Amino acid sequence: MEHRRLGRSGLSVSRISYGNWITHGSQVAEEQARKCVATALDAGITTFDTADMYANTRAEEVLGRALAGQRRESLEICTKVYWPTGPGGPNDQGLGRKHIMESAHGSLRRLGTDYLDLYQAHQFDPTIELEETMLAFADLVRQGKVLYVGVSEWTADQITRGAALARELRVPLISSQTQYSMLWRVIEAQVIPTCEREGMGQLVWSPMAQGVLTGKYLPGEQPPAGSRATDGEGSGYMVRWLQDDVLRRVQELRPVAEQLGLTMAQLALAWVLQNPNVATAITGASRPEQLTDNLKAVDVVLDAAVMQKIDELLDGVSRFDPTFIGVPLTALV
Repeated sequence: MEHRRLGRSGLSVSRISYGNWITHGSQVAEEQARKCVATALDAGITTFDTADMYANTRAEEVLGRALAGQRRESLEICTKVYWPTGPGGPNDQGLGRKHIMESAHGSLRRLGTDYLDLYQAHQFDPTIELEETMLAFADLVRQGKVLYVGVSEWTADQITRGAALARELRVPLISSQTQYSMLWRVIEAQVIPTCEREGMGQLVWSPMAQGVLTGKYLPGEQPPAGSRATDGEGSGYMVRWLQDDVLRRVQELRPVAEQLGLTMAQLALAWVLQNPNVATAITGASRPEQLTDNLKAVDVVLDAAVMQKIDELLDGVSRFDPTFIGVPLTALV
């Protein structure tokens, strides 16, 4: 497994990282989840991403038990804070100091670790002064409970403001976790250049557009039974991609993948990894063999002609507008 530095920081992450949104604590039984984590570890994946709100904290618990007994120094454990957890009280969400501090301690307990390698603001919180948020993160860093800080789904302007405060507080703000795929390219115009300037790298989620870029969803047909498109928690993110105009274009990628000897999933992963600001692509799995298959994308290099062909095939259905950052896909149908 290849590793890459996250931005200009000293933290190295595996090029493919393992994420457990939707799967652990909800879709996938714990025994199966543990098998997936074991497969990831055997393949050399060292970076594991979760969030306190996934399955209302249960995903962190499952991941913590699955990683128990591993050499802690050999792992990069990343989690996030912002969305509601617990019973949803007035301080059970957001980026206020109380919620950040309590959530960090809860995540540490559930993950069975003394520190988090990367603690990320899961969304920008316009209701809280940014200074309060960044000072809370800074205090966690000073206490040794967090090594590095990151953001998720922040606009370029929000990242710039956060980075300025991070420098003032001497906090290592090193990453942006964003949705990125052949179909969702809204970070290219502003977020990536801003992150490059600020020394931050990307951890990208949904590199296969919630499975649409695997080609298993066909125009004019109902989604396969048991697929993510039929799951209540994940299906809302897929509404735009399940339109026939998108699905027809995605099927036109199949000959490109076949000519390269790749599955469509491998092509999608290889595509996001071509971007030099992308340090790692986060993938989930409900079965170990899915993960094993995806890992073959790490060594793939797509030449300029292939990248241009993909652009041409998806012209008109890929999204580029930077104002779409953080906008639910249901609003784009």
